[in-house]
Amino acid sequence: MSTTLTKDVLVEMIRDKVGYPVKEAKDILEIILEDVKLKLEQGEDVKISGFGKWNVKEKRSRPGRNPHTGEKIQISSRKVVTFHPSDKMRDSVNKSAANA
Repeated sequence: MSTTLTKDVLVEMIRDKVGYPVKEAKDILEIILEDVKLKLEQGEDVKISGFGKWNVKEKRSRPGRNPHTGEKIQISSRKVVTFHPSDKMRDSVNKSAANA
């Protein structure tokens, strides 16, 4: 049975592997996540070598339909964050899926 990888789990992993107190491990994780978020908010890509790359893409406004009423609506433009795993990550995931 798998567990969800949450901030608390990441903090515990940092604490266990590096030996930092919980407070320091939590601060480190928050700093990293805040920097990633800031870069994405600024429209910059975030790449972690051997892991993957996050991009911010602009979606144009387009016509759509309300699925409940069938009414035509205009879907406004927006930004979306996409993630593309590195080749190394993709190979690792595919290898472990093949072994399962």
